[in-house]
Amino acid sequence: MSRSRGAFSRRAFLKSSAAAFMLAGIPGALSRCAKTAAKEIPVGVQLYCFRRELAEDFTGTISAVAEMGYQGVEFADYFDRSAAELRKILDDNGLKACGTHIYLDDMLGDNLSNTVEFNQTLGNKNLIVRWLGEEMVNTPEAFQHTIDLFNQAVENVKPYGMRVGFHNHDAIFRKYDGELLWNILADETPPEMILQVDTGNASNTGVDPIALLERNQGRSVTIHIKPYSAGNPDAMIGEDDLDWQRILRICETTGGTEWYIIEYEREGFDPLEALRVNLENFQQLRV
Repeated sequence: MSRSRGAFSRRAFLKSSAAAFMLAGIPGALSRCAKTAAKEIPVGVQLYCFRRELAEDFTGTISAVAEMGYQGVEFADYFDRSAAELRKILDDNGLKACGTHIYLDDMLGDNLSNTVEFNQTLGNKNLIVRWLGEEMVNTPEAFQHTIDLFNQAVENVKPYGMRVGFHNHDAIFRKYDGELLWNILADETPPEMILQVDTGNASNTGVDPIALLERNQGRSVTIHIKPYSAGNPDAMIGEDDLDWQRILRICETTGGTEWYIIEYEREGFDPLEALRVNLENFQQLRV
């Protein structure tokens, strides 16, 4: 695995150095780019936050999400609805599908055609692997096989204008040969594969999300905006410990970010109200 990691690192260095050189000669270019990007990057929400509400009143919940000011939704379940039904509900509420959380197997073998057809109808091109089983990461050999499957999935969906991604959980932050599995995955997959950093999940594991974003430039096409506070587990965005200004600056310059996706789940908090407040707080950070 080491040879490909080195090759990717050199390519990333050359690319970032060239970009920095070009921007250095333009006074205020970075700040102008950041301000422009901040206005252009839309904000979505991960629908898993509303799973109980959606099960009871799917259409009403989606309408409430749109009324809050969200511009897109990322699916985690389809609630036994067809892609055409889902698309109509989104269209009726002026929302876009900014992603869906699925499994790696959904983009391989006989499952591929159904996944592609469903997401084409839905209008979604970001296929984010939501989870890897322990058997897929528990040895270097198993993880190398998993990387090979990711690379195959990337090639499988590419002809349809779709992108594969991966969402971080705890297991991906163990190390082999002193390197995070997350970074090994980054180095051994194509640069068009999305590395969907979840700022809260990473921080809870003791990993700095800023370091992940800075190392793997251009890979944060979608990012989960989730608060983290060591002293207040219920803190909302902007009330927590994360350096949001720095995170946003990376996303809006070198991150390649196309969608911010807010996620917040806490027992005892009404999801609709909590996600409304988090969106308002997040938008204030972007002013």
